[in-house]
Amino acid sequence: MNGIQLGYNHEYSEIAPTIEEVRFLSGYALLEFGAPWCLHCQTGEIVIQQALDEISPQLHIKIFDGKGKKLGRLFSVKLWPTLILLKEGQEVDRIVRPTSVDDVRMLTALIDE
Repeated sequence: MNGIQLGYNHEYSEIAPTIEEVRFLSGYALLEFGAPWCLHCQTGEIVIQQALDEISPQLHIKIFDGKGKKLGRLFSVKLWPTLILLKEGQEVDRIVRPTSVDDVRMLTALIDE
């Protein structure tokens, strides 16, 4: 996917996948929408990273969202950070503004089901 960074990273990528690329993802994927200047995103980064460190290798795409960013609008993202769990390119569940590791664990627990 055109330079998309996979696996947990600390930077929001300006290069977002297209909706077609997302729809063709196989298995599970976790999209994280946010912005580097967002205080909620900065606060959530620690709990998100801790939770993702506990699971096996996972497709994680950290996407810089904002005005004019199509992918966030297609997923109706309104607040940051928003984590969307996909299976075979389809949304399974989401969490908005996680504040604890357990918030993120509840989402990633769906991967094992």
